[in-house]
Amino acid sequence: MSVTWYECKVKYRKLDETGKQKVVTEPYLIDALSYTEAEKRVNEEMAAYISEEFKITTINIANYAEIHPFENADRWFKSKVSLLAYDEESGKERKTNLFLLVQANDVKEAYDNTITVMKNTMGEYAIPAISESPIIDVFPYFGGEEGDLEKLERFNSLKNAKPDTDQWTENEEAARADALEA
Repeated sequence: MSVTWYECKVKYRKLDETGKQKVVTEPYLIDALSYTEAEKRVNEEMAAYISEEFKITTINIANYAEIHPFENADRWFKSKVSLLAYDEESGKERKTNLFLLVQANDVKEAYDNTITVMKNTMGEYAIPAISESPIIDVFPYFGGEEGDLEKLERFNSLKNAKPDTDQWTENEEAARADALEA
């Protein structure tokens, strides 16, 4: 059974950087079986985060083939992947596009994470586009079956891991030193 992701836009009051309240509409991704379940789940998830009144303005089916959280990343990127196949009868190349939602800190890291996700792909593929997604958070469905709790904990730990800026600084300095030696 394939997973259906629903993009739900939620409108609510939020404090901005200056401390003023402003009304924002933010998209969230929910794994659900129907529009009705998506509405119910987004209400439950948002009630945990938003203490004031909020309104669900839109629910649409999202066209993501897969969702991939990564540790130490705080933004979501939409990666367009073109699967390449050759039609031996006509001799032409066929492309089938699919979209992945990949967590990363920047576009380069999103590209690297997309390569990581696609490394076990048997056929040829290309990555023609990667763009930052407006998605704020992703809420997968776990039915409480055996093994689902571990999957939920793993997904949430990857999704919620904060970037380690000290490690990045050390890696950046090491990379510069290696580049100067070469």
